[in-house]
Amino acid sequence: MDRIAGVLVNHRKRVLGLTALLTLTSIACMFRMQINADVTQFMLDGNERGREFAALQEEYDAGDPVMVLLRRDAGWKDKAGLGDLLVVRDTLSGQEGVAEVGSLIPEVHPLTGQRFDAETLAATPPMMLDRMLAGPAADLLLSDDGTATMMVVLAEDDASKLARDLEDVVYPEGVTAMLTGNPVVLASIIGSLTWFVVGIPPTVVILLLLVFALNIGSRKLALASIVPAILGSIWTFGLIFALGYEVDIITSIVPIFVIVMGSADGLHFVTHLQEAAQRTDDRVEQTASALRQVGVPMILTTISTAAGFLSLVATDVGPMRQMGLFTAIGICFAGVASFFSLPAALSEFELPPPGKHAIGHRVTGLFKRAAQHRAIAAVLFVAIVTFGALTVPKLGVNADQLFFFDEGHPVRASFEEMTEVFGGATPLFGELAVDPERPLRAQVSELQEIQDELAALPGITKVFSVLNIAEAAPPGMADEVLSGERAGPMGRMVTDDGLRFVLFPGEFTSEDIRGWLEFADGREEVRVLTGMPILYDEMSRLVFSAQVKSLSTAFVLVFVMLLVAYRRFGATFLAMLPLALTCWVLLGFLSVSGIHLHLLTATITAIVIGVGIDYAIHLVAAIEHARADGPGYALRAIDTAGRPIMANALGVAVGMTGLVLSPFAPHTHISMVMWVSMMTASVSALLLIPALCRKEATSLEG
Repeated sequence: MDRIAGVLVNHRKRVLGLTALLTLTSIACMFRMQINADVTQFMLDGNERGREFAALQEEYDAGDPVMVLLRRDAGWKDKAGLGDLLVVRDTLSGQEGVAEVGSLIPEVHPLTGQRFDAETLAATPPMMLDRMLAGPAADLLLSDDGTATMMVVLAEDDASKLARDLEDVVYPEGVTAMLTGNPVVLASIIGSLTWFVVGIPPTVVILLLLVFALNIGSRKLALASIVPAILGSIWTFGLIFALGYEVDIITSIVPIFVIVMGSADGLHFVTHLQEAAQRTDDRVEQTASALRQVGVPMILTTISTAAGFLSLVATDVGPMRQMGLFTAIGICFAGVASFFSLPAALSEFELPPPGKHAIGHRVTGLFKRAAQHRAIAAVLFVAIVTFGALTVPKLGVNADQLFFFDEGHPVRASFEEMTEVFGGATPLFGELAVDPERPLRAQVSELQEIQDELAALPGITKVFSVLNIAEAAPPGMADEVLSGERAGPMGRMVTDDGLRFVLFPGEFTSEDIRGWLEFADGREEVRVLTGMPILYDEMSRLVFSAQVKSLSTAFVLVFVMLLVAYRRFGATFLAMLPLALTCWVLLGFLSVSGIHLHLLTATITAIVIGVGIDYAIHLVAAIEHARADGPGYALRAIDTAGRPIMANALGVAVGMTGLVLSPFAPHTHISMVMWVSMMTASVSALLLIPALCRKEATSLEG
C-alpha cells in the first residue's frame, strides 16, 4: 500500500487528468439518453406467454388499445346522447396517431353501407336505433343503466404517446371521460420517469451529505467522500448510453444504488485519512496509513457489493439482469474512483481536524458496552431467528399490474371504475383455431360453444368475438363479419385460420388465471390465450424464481470471495452470520408489511447481501488490525470502525429515503426495506461478531 500511496500522491495530476477525461467523455455520451417506459417489454422477453402475446398482436395487426370510459348523466340511448357519441367518435378518430376507433355507433351504417354520421343518425328510424342499442356491440360497449359507454382506440404506432395526447381531448358538455388500458399505464410512467431521473439523485446526494457531514465533522470532506460514487454513476450512465441502452423503470434506479452504496468506500477512506492527518503532515504517509487500514477492505467491499448485484444476472427476468449488471459496473467504477482518484485529490489539500459529529463516542461506547455482555447478542440472535420463522413462510408475490401506483392514484382509480362498469380495464386476447378447408359459417356453432365455455370460467365476465356480431346480424351482413370484410369495434378479428376473441375479466385471482390457462391448453380449438393479466402473473412466478436464484447466487459468490480472501473458515463465518440474519429479517419485513415480492423488491435481498457484508468486512479487518496490541482488540476495533459503519448504514438508509419523493410506489418500498436492512446489518455486525470472538477480544484490559 505504501508504493501505491506514493504513486497516487506524486502523480496525482495524471490520475486526476485521467479521471476528468473519463468524466467528460461520459457526460458527452449522456446526450444520447433515451427513455423507455414500456414495462410490457419486461413480460414479453424470455417467456413463452410473452412470445405468444407478441405473435398474436402481430398476426392481427392489433396493439394494446386505449379504453375510453365515457359517462353522460342523461344516458346515451336517445338521439341527443348518440349525437354526442358521434362527436366524440369523430374527435378521437381525427387525433394524430389514431388507426381506428371502435364505438357503440359503427363507422358505416349496417344496412346502407354509408358512413354513419349526424345526417345518418337523424334519418335512422327509432326502431333501427333500438335494434342497434340491443345488439352485441351494445352488450360489450354500453353499461346496464345506459349512462356509461366505452370506446376502443387503436394506435397507428406509439400507443403510449397516443394515450398522452388523448388526455387533452375536449368532450361535449355533460360528457366526462376516463382513460384506461396498458398504454395509459405506460404514458403515466414515462411522464414520471423523467422527473425521477432528473430530480431524485440530487436529493439523495444532499441527504448523504447531511449524514456524512455529521459523522466527519466537515462538509468539504463529506462531499469528497461522495464524489467517487457520483463519478461512478456518471461513468455508468455514460456507458449505458454509449452502448445504446435505454433508461426504463428498472435501470432508472441504477444511479441511486451506485451513489448511495458506492459512497461507503469514500467514507471509510476519508475517516481514516482524517485520523492519519493528526499524526503526520507527510501526505504520502497519510495516504499510506489510510490505505493500510482500509485499502484491502475497500477492495473486498467493492467486489462483494458488485457480486450482490451481479447475482441478479442469474435470474430469468431481463430488466433485473440488466439492472444488476450495470449497477455492479457502477459500484466497481465508484470503487476505482475511491481507491485512486479520491486519495490523489485529497493529497492536494490540507485536511481539517475532526470536528463535532453526531455519530461519535457515545454510539461506539454503547456498542462497546454491549459487546462485553454476550447475552445481548444471544437475545438479538434468538429474536431475529424467531421473527423470521414466524413471518417468512407467509411471504407472497405481488401480481398487481398497477403495483407502480399508490392507492388513490388517478390511473388506479380509472382502472377500478372501468372494471366495475365493464368487467375489466385490461382485456385479455386469444385465438380460436379455424379449419381453412371448411366454410367458417359451418363452424360457428362449434366455436360458439367453446367461447361460451370460456365465458363460464370463474373470474370472467364476458367473451367477445365476431361470433357475437354474426349471431345477431342479417345473413348478408353476418357473412361480411365472418369474412373480416366488415370491421368490428375491437379491430381486426378474423384470419384465414383463426378467430381473435377478447376476454374481459372481473375480479380474479392467480388460481383463476391458472384455470383459464389449463382450459386453453386442454382444448385444441383454443390456439392461444394471453394478455397483460396473464403476463403479470407469469412475471410474478419469474420474480419468485429470481428471488431464490439471486439470493443463493449472492450468498455463494460472497462466501467464496471471503473464503479466498481470509483463507479461514472461522473469519468467513463471522462475516456471513450477520448477513444471513439481515436477509432473514428483510424477508420477514416484506411479509408483515404487506409489500411482498414484486419486480423491484425481489432484487433487494441480493443487493443487501452485497452491501450488508461491507460492515462485517470492515469490522473483521479492524479486529485483525487491532489484534496485535493485545486483549480488548474487538473493543478497539469498534472504536475505529464502529463510527464509519454506523454512519454508512445511516447514510444508505437516509439516502434511500429520497426515494419517497418518487412517483412510483415500489421506490418507496425500497426506501423502507433499506432502512430495515441497513440497521439490521450494521447492528448485528457490531454486536454478534465481537460476541463470537474469543473472550479476550472484549476484555477491558488493554
